[in-house]
Amino acid sequence: MKGVNVALGAAGLAAFLALGEAMPRLGLVKEAYFPPTSRIAGALADEVTDPAFWSALGDTLTGWALGLAIASCAGIVVGVVVSVVPNLREVTASTIEFLRPIPSVALIPLAVLLYGTELRSVLLLVVYASFWQVLIQVLYGVQDVDPVADETARSYGLGTWARIRHVLWPTALPYVMTGVRLAAAVALILAITAELIIGAPGLGKLIGVAQASQAVPEMYALIVVTGLLGLLINVGARTVERRALAWHQSVRGEVAV
Repeated sequence: MKGVNVALGAAGLAAFLALGEAMPRLGLVKEAYFPPTSRIAGALADEVTDPAFWSALGDTLTGWALGLAIASCAGIVVGVVVSVVPNLREVTASTIEFLRPIPSVALIPLAVLLYGTELRSVLLLVVYASFWQVLIQVLYGVQDVDPVADETARSYGLGTWARIRHVLWPTALPYVMTGVRLAAAVALILAITAELIIGAPGLGKLIGVAQASQAVPEMYALIVVTGLLGLLINVGARTVERRALAWHQSVRGEVAV
């Protein structure tokens, strides 16, 4: 079944690339706005030989990785504290629901005002957007803890940290991994967006420069790179999730199927 899925995916990708090659050559779209796949591939080959491309890629990955790490740690710690401290979740519920829906792009003027086009501007947007993905999942995970197991741990005299380690954390970990996986994708989106709009160093800035200079094939080539980067991040996150949750029923069932 897995081999069939891979073959179907490859066939779909090949059909998509063929369609991208044929449409501009047949005049269905203007080649000036949507160049054929072969031209985009050629531009991509040129990009990977340019040191500036690899420098921009490193800047994007730096902003993504640092932002994701900060957001994940903060989301886990805050989520556990809010869930464990009595009445704290009720006190903070309205604040969380107020702040969470605010789009991170709405903070771009603030980021520029505070940090200009530095890496810290990218981190501000990435951390803000990714933090909520992790926090909400941690809150749901802690809420899913079996009250009987928690009361049993209390009756055996386990302290707060022992209950967090042996009862709360194993239950919440699947939710945490889901939150981190979602946050990884969101972090990449915000990193590219910040670079594109603010002009911070990275792939987003290169895309903006290519668009402004009418280098359309190069622009599409860089967009393809961001798509491949997102794919690799998603695959990597799922791989880490499966290994971290190898003991969990959901992963064992997935492997069995």
